[in-house]
Amino acid sequence: MVIGDRLRELRESKKFSQGDVEKRTGLLRCYISRVENGHTVPAIETLEKLARALEIPLYQLFYDGDEPPKLPNLLKRKTADGIAFGSSGKQATYLHKLRKCLSKAAGRTGNSSWSWPRKWPLAAVVAERQKHEKQAGAASENAAL
Repeated sequence: MVIGDRLRELRESKKFSQGDVEKRTGLLRCYISRVENGHTVPAIETLEKLARALEIPLYQLFYDGDEPPKLPNLLKRKTADGIAFGSSGKQATYLHKLRKCLSKAAGRTGNSSWSWPRKWPLAAVVAERQKHEKQAGAASENAAL
């Protein structure tokens, strides 16, 4: 479909001249002529102006039926929660096992006050763990002195 032919068809069906469309849109008559003859391709903003001037919804510039086209059954999109690593399947099982192992390792050090929120990234967990170990090492050196 050539958009210019469609615009001319719609303009003539409304009994508008190019001058009428010029007054309604603010676009020059020579520009409207160039679009209708296929010499210029209008931007979407210009198409919106033309649709408003012709008193039609924008989709009718691209669709020649009387009613809006029926939307196809689109697959349900995944949300951000569904895309996140570890939200389901093997990844969720792996993360559960990793959390369990890390909590056991934290319990072996005798520092029962050390814990982390479930949603912390692994790098933050490791950094927090190292910080606590460093503090525990410094405390034991001070006690030995």
